[in-house]
Amino acid sequence: MTKKKINVGVVGYGFMGRTHSNAFGKVNQFFKLEHQPVLKAVCGRNAENVAAFAENWGYESSETDWRALVTRADIDLIDIATPNDSHAEIAIAAAAAGKMVMCEKPLAMNPSQAEEMVAAVEKAGVANMVWYNYRRVPAVTLAKQLIDEGKLGRIFHYRAKFLQDWTISKDIPQGGAGLWRLDVNAAGSGVTGDLLAHCIDTALWLNGGISQVTAMTETFIKERTHALTGKVEKVGIDDASAFLARFSNGSLATFEATRYARGHKALYTFEINGEHASIFWDLHDLHRLQYFAHSDEGRLRGWRSLHITDGDHPYMKNWWVPGLQIGYEHTFIHQVADFLGGLSDGKPAGPTFRDGLATDYVTDAVLRSAASGRWENVS
Repeated sequence: MTKKKINVGVVGYGFMGRTHSNAFGKVNQFFKLEHQPVLKAVCGRNAENVAAFAENWGYESSETDWRALVTRADIDLIDIATPNDSHAEIAIAAAAAGKMVMCEKPLAMNPSQAEEMVAAVEKAGVANMVWYNYRRVPAVTLAKQLIDEGKLGRIFHYRAKFLQDWTISKDIPQGGAGLWRLDVNAAGSGVTGDLLAHCIDTALWLNGGISQVTAMTETFIKERTHALTGKVEKVGIDDASAFLARFSNGSLATFEATRYARGHKALYTFEINGEHASIFWDLHDLHRLQYFAHSDEGRLRGWRSLHITDGDHPYMKNWWVPGLQIGYEHTFIHQVADFLGGLSDGKPAGPTFRDGLATDYVTDAVLRSAASGRWENVS
């Protein structure tokens, strides 16, 4: 079968640029799809560095101006892997040029920008997606299936946390390549928009909308040297964020994220307690889903450790034989596969920009609550 080529232009060649490039390059080797991404061009501001990246990852060309990339007639899809402050401008221009758009998370710096992005892609009628990749961990997708099948029954509790420790030192600067997440002008917020956004997207997907939140945030180191100016400047992002939430279905939730949990590099976990069963997942053991069913015989009732590697588990038939594991990078391949599958069957795969906007509404409510000290409604 002759595959339909999708010429991809990626903006950004940092950490996320690598994960996206790997996904576009590998997806057709493992998934049978009607469409095939072509690594047409990658864009970055440093001509020498971006050219080296293009050669290493197999791109046909490179650009130093994203505006030139967006207007190229040989580009079908613009993939945005840049800091948060440039997402909206690039996405809106790409949609206006009739390009499909994929964008790193969070969708935008604030809901207002995100609303403009949603309006742009929906007006243009172009396919769009936000890179919330943890939905595509097979164990997390299985959790979604179990919930949708009613295995858990009514949901009572949802709790999630995402813990890191890489910003504890006061000597780490803010701003510039690699450290833009500490600069409020580039990131918009700290762990709320970075780590908790992942937790929130997963929660909305698994358990439905969040109606109210009450939150607290903290910036432990108030000033840092800015990498670009060399001056000591106020830190505007949150180092830690925690909030309580009410879901629209009546369940209660706790969420926590920090970059000050010594000993944790990327501890993302969630647990969901329902009337009939509970599930627990841990990114550090991402191929396992812990499952407790109250319907089990009393003598044998207990938590099961499900090893998600069999062919009837989500995505796994495309990989190796049962018992052999996959990892973090495969979640991005799954996301590209689902995006391309949506082009074929006319059913857009989520999270779309509108889904990403829903997450931005929650993070905005969290930040408003932390400032006001009150419960805040989610838009």
